[in-house]
Amino acid sequence: MAVGCAASSRRSERMNMTDTMEAAPLVEVRGLVKHYAHRTGPLGWLTRKAGRTVRAVNHASFSIARGETLGLIGESGCGKSTLGRAVLRLHEPTAGKVLFDGVDITSLDARELKRMRARMQIVFQDPYSSLNPRKTVEQIVSLPLQLQGGVQPREMRDRVAFMIESVGLKADHLRRYPHQFSGGQRQRIGIARALIANPAFLVCDEPVSALDVSIQAQVIQLLENLKRERGLTYLFISHDIGVIGYVSNRIAVMYLGEIVETGPSRSVLENPAHPYTQALLSAAPQVDEPERKRNRIELRGELPSPLDPPAGCKFHSRCPYAQEICRKVEPRAVEIGGGQSVACHLYPVGL
Repeated sequence: MAVGCAASSRRSERMNMTDTMEAAPLVEVRGLVKHYAHRTGPLGWLTRKAGRTVRAVNHASFSIARGETLGLIGESGCGKSTLGRAVLRLHEPTAGKVLFDGVDITSLDARELKRMRARMQIVFQDPYSSLNPRKTVEQIVSLPLQLQGGVQPREMRDRVAFMIESVGLKADHLRRYPHQFSGGQRQRIGIARALIANPAFLVCDEPVSALDVSIQAQVIQLLENLKRERGLTYLFISHDIGVIGYVSNRIAVMYLGEIVETGPSRSVLENPAHPYTQALLSAAPQVDEPERKRNRIELRGELPSPLDPPAGCKFHSRCPYAQEICRKVEPRAVEIGGGQSVACHLYPVGL
């Protein structure tokens, strides 16, 4: 899905929506860190010794207003999915806080977190592996209600049938198994499972990347309709700048575990501040491709390993504008106006 005229019109609508959103965020992430111990050795994970640390997410901070879609974009392997799961505590954060509706969920015990789960759900990337092949659609979609408890069997059946029809499937599909559906239909089942308990917040982790291009637009439009009808708030994760530009009110750009730029969608896409954001946009397919090729930013080398990230600015090893300070000092996020912030030494603190 390319960034074009339709997407620009869409962004204009979203900017107007953003202006009317409530000031208090539904989700607030403060300095979130997720590190893993990298184990080495020849005898399997049970006998391996801990070695270096995988720095998957480093001090990520952002907020999401009620009814807003925050688009999270970056290359594969930059930590987007890990961040999304850590926000929901599907992965336990190493440090930092996640506030959901004013409650610090990182401090909740297992029982309190279980009660909160109904309000926070996730749509996974791969509809082929995220559904239990031994369960029927009815069993899959009803599972959150079973875990939540307190729902009578007849009410549960009615709610599941209503939900499955809300995502564009039929009630007579409830007795079928996942292998009897196409990829797009399976993702609709995953969406129904995520929404059956009436959550307020949904993490959409690359929800269309595993689908055919012809089906992607249908699923995206379904998510848009459900958001509007149910007043949902989304963290939408993708590596596709066109998809992010279409669905998002605001955008957060992630590189090697760090948020390097945030801001309203229009501002980030039309006036990208960070060199990495500029490179992402320059690589996006455009109608005026011959002209774009002349302005394309070529990044040097490959994405560094989170096992051994560069010192200073994590992007300096690939940045065309790298200076000596970039190699030694990690940049701080700086507000540059219009709700846009960037972590880059091209924008010194205090200027």
